[in-house]
Formats: sequence, structure tokens, C-alpha cells
Amino acid sequence: MTLLDRHLCKSVLVTCAAAVGLFAFVLILGNAIRDLLPLMLSGQLEPDVFVRLILLLVPFVISYALPLGMLTGVLLTLGRMSSDSEITAMRAAGLSLARIARPVFVLGFLGALLGLRVNFESMPWARVKYHQELAAAVRANPLSFIVPKTFIRNFSGYVLYVGFKEGSVMRDFWLWQLDADHRAVRLLRADSGRVDFDDATDELVLNLSHGRIETRDPHAPESFVASPYLGSFEQSEAIRLPAERVLGAQHVQRKTQWMTYRELRAEEARLAALPSTPADAKVRAQARMKLALIIQEKFTLALAVFSFAFVGVPLGIKVSRRETSANLGLAVALALGYNFLTVMVGWLDKHPEYRPDLLLWVPNLILLGLGVWLLRRLDRA
Repeated sequence: MTLLDRHLCKSVLVTCAAAVGLFAFVLILGNAIRDLLPLMLSGQLEPDVFVRLILLLVPFVISYALPLGMLTGVLLTLGRMSSDSEITAMRAAGLSLARIARPVFVLGFLGALLGLRVNFESMPWARVKYHQELAAAVRANPLSFIVPKTFIRNFSGYVLYVGFKEGSVMRDFWLWQLDADHRAVRLLRADSGRVDFDDATDELVLNLSHGRIETRDPHAPESFVASPYLGSFEQSEAIRLPAERVLGAQHVQRKTQWMTYRELRAEEARLAALPSTPADAKVRAQARMKLALIIQEKFTLALAVFSFAFVGVPLGIKVSRRETSANLGLAVALALGYNFLTVMVGWLDKHPEYRPDLLLWVPNLILLGLGVWLLRRLDRA
């Protein structure tokens, strides 16, 4: 490796690593705010568990941040070098664009290999581990999600409100029972109560004291023509609310997207070996196609690292800008176009006759073809 190769390789590698880190941070932040931060603020997650779950998000977001980070790094580095006339000096020394870009192509190839490892091994392991630890952390303290002075809508068909809570004892308790149209058909209010958790059935058990009940017409709960039924009680019967939606399943179901390469191939062989009849042939074909789409998507997402690096070389030289915002905008535009084409192909998962598993390779072929065309134009300029 010559001094020029080392200079290009170091410059591109450092910038790509920074770009991948930036995009990974943005993706992790979005997932953390949506899924983890509310649980931590309610006391369901300890700080060490929160940090561990954040780390388990890294392989998941890296699979998406790696292609975009590679493209951004190449655009930023070569755009700056072209703007500083470094590329012009190299070409004046008799080097072709393909020779100048050789270190970038090597980095793109290595990035694609890393992408394969992440997509087929690291990401599936991390996703399963993430959901297992999240479910275990929430189940360890199942009552902590009842936050005072907050309307709790985690239970299907119910809304809870607690004015004050100390341990398992509650004060000023409200419970609205909703119908299928989310209309309140019954209101239960109690001065005090106790909440317990039944591990055997994954249910929240409420025992309320000194309360009142208001029941409305189930056919017209919002109508005030008929007076609602009013009642009171000193001690209620145990009210059981299923908490599986809040706690998550005790055993995390392994989704197909979370399978490793060997597991995907084993599942593919299992589907192929199932006896098929003319009646269910279409359903079986769709199931096999969905599995093939998952496998091919992981391959094409890894190849996108090289494809983005390849097309980023002529684009970075042609744009010749030092501005980070301009290069970031160009990278995001290309990534959006790539993702749009990929999503469009995914819509064909119920039409295996169109071979969407092969069409998934089209966005990469477009990028590679565009890169070859731009390189030839620049080399002749």
C-alpha cells in the first residue's frame, strides 16, 4: 500500500466511522425515547439495565447506519479533497479515477463483509437478547408502571387513574371500562384500594374499598336521556386485569427477522419439506417468498455498503463541496431513494410470481450502474 493509499484510506475510514456513529446515535436515541425512557422514568428500569439495553440496540441500528454512514463518509472526504484540488493533483500525476478510488472500494468491500456479519449474526442475537432483558426487567417490578396522577391506558378496554400510591396501597382510584368504540360504559371510583400481581396468570388484582359505581346504557353510553345506574360498595370483589400487554410475553417469540443465517436456511428447508396440496399451494408459496425476502434483504443491505461507497466516489468528486450539510443532504436523498425502491419491492411479497426476492437486487444494480457511468464520464473529462 502506497502513501497515497494510506492517506485516502485513513481519511475515508475516520469520516465514515464518525458518520456511522452519528446516524447510529440518532437511531438509538429515537428507539430509546420511544421504548425505554418512559419505562425508566416510571421506575421499571434500573439505570444499569437501561444502559445494557441501549448497548443491545447498537447491532440493530448499525445494520441501517452502516450503508448511510459509508456514503456520507465518502462524499465528505472526496468532496473536500476535490475542493482542495488534491484529486486534480493526483490525476495530473497520471493516476486514473479508478486507481485513486481503490482504497475506497476496498473499504466498501470490507464494510459489506461487516454488514453480512451484523445482519445475519450480531443483529439477530442482539434483538432477541434485547427483548428478553426488557421483558425480564418489566416483570421484575410489575406494579411500577402505575404512576400517580397519570391516566394509564396500557390495559385493553380500561383506563386507570390513581391520585396517590404508596407501595401497593392506592388512594383516589378511578377505573373506566370502555366498549369496542372506546366509550366509557362503566366508571368505578374508590377512596382506597390495594393492587397485587398474580404471577401464575400474569394479572393485576385490584381490591378496592369505599367506592361508587356508575353504569351507563351499553348501547348508548354517551346518551344522558336515561339516568345511569348508581351504586356503592364497602369492599369490592377482586378485579383482575390481564397484564401481558404491559409486561410482554414471558417467553419472547423469535421473529423470522431475528433468525441467524443457519436458522433462516433451516426454516427455508422446513417450509420446502411441508406437504402441499393444491388448496394451500398459494399460501405456502407466499410463506416461502416472505422468508426468501428476509434473506435477500439482509444480503442486499450488506451489499448496499459497497454500492454506496462505489457511487459515492464520482459523486463526491463531481460535487466538489466542502460543506457538510450539502453532502449530508445528498447522502440522505440517495438513501431515501434506495429505501423507497426496497419498500416498493416489499409490497410484492404476496405475489411470488413476480420474484420480488430477485427484484430486491435492483436498487443495488442501479447504484452500481450509476457509479460506473459517472466514473467513465469523469475519467474522460
